Amino acid sequence: MTSSSAPGTVDRAFEAALYTDADSALDTAASLLAADRTADAELDRRGREFVAAAWRRGWQPADVVRIVRRELDDVHVRLASALIHAQAPDDRARGPRWRAQLEEVTAEAPPQDRFSRATAVLELYRLLLRLPSLESLDEPAGRAAHPESRMLTRIRALLAKAEGTDYPEEAEALSAKAQELMTRHSVDEALLDAQAPTHDTPGACRIGVEPPYEQAKAVLLDAVATANHCRAVWNEPLAFSTVVGFEPDLEVVELLYTSLLVQATTAMTRAEAAQRAGGRKRTKTFRQSFLAAYAHRVGVRLRAAAETQVSDDLLPVLATREVAVTGRLDRMFPETTTTRLRGVNDEAGWVEGSEAADRAQVRSRRRLG
Repeated sequence: MTSSSAPGTVDRAFEAALYTDADSALDTAASLLAADRTADAELDRRGREFVAAAWRRGWQPADVVRIVRRELDDVHVRLASALIHAQAPDDRARGPRWRAQLEEVTAEAPPQDRFSRATAVLELYRLLLRLPSLESLDEPAGRAAHPESRMLTRIRALLAKAEGTDYPEEAEALSAKAQELMTRHSVDEALLDAQAPTHDTPGACRIGVEPPYEQAKAVLLDAVATANHCRAVWNEPLAFSTVVGFEPDLEVVELLYTSLLVQATTAMTRAEAAQRAGGRKRTKTFRQSFLAAYAHRVGVRLRAAAETQVSDDLLPVLATREVAVTGRLDRMFPETTTTRLRGVNDEAGWVEGSEAADRAQVRSRRRLG
């Protein structure tokens, strides 16, 4: 075949496979592409177009990688990552969070035979073509990334210790200490902005909330966000929450949620082992109830830890930032609904989860102000 036939080959393959889920159509289309080497460049160009279209619909690199990983396989993740990097030089200027996501995306496409690669590419393009529109998270392209402060470095170290310890009491004490430092970090940023306004506005990021037990995980993320002057909105079908807040607060929300999820899973595994040792068989409802209780109690403790750090004279500064965050949230999500946790009916799971989140006492620190 000549190069002039390439667009026709790709068009025929797309017409056969992209708008149906039938395996036979996929095989036919993959065979067309595998037989025409001159179609490779056009096929890649169309893929970059699909990626650019996803950006116009509000998706970001981490969002695309996350949904491809959830819906397809590792080979598709690697293909998507390669397309994202191939599209980047033609993309418009982006902000620091976007650039950080690009750096985390592995660009190397996997080696495959022609038919297998064509099949995987078509499966990926099917998914990209059907991505819905999302709320825009655009950040100023010229904004520099916040350099990581010594405070955030200390917070990361505390949470790493909390994840690594075998002692629940120590893990929760370290997490409480980290939350106190996070609150001090947030207040410091608010005070600096009040004294020398930077005209920063609230930003937003998406954080994956993956099955299983995604409802309880969403509650945990909401608790972490609220304690750190942010707001979270959960998108259950797409398995993420959008968190709205000022950039320094968004950083600590991502950090603390990830760490607490590790700790919660460790505590749940330990509790299940104890239950089995006692002759009691644990179920999915035990785990759901455990994580729901853990999220609820951790939220209470985080709020208490945060409140000890703020004096009355700082409340107006924080209130001003809260109004800005709420305004951004309402503009992004004019219509939201609430939902009730399902499957939280195992008493043992609830008790164990509450106790796991309650073992450590939150130590007071001197108030800021």
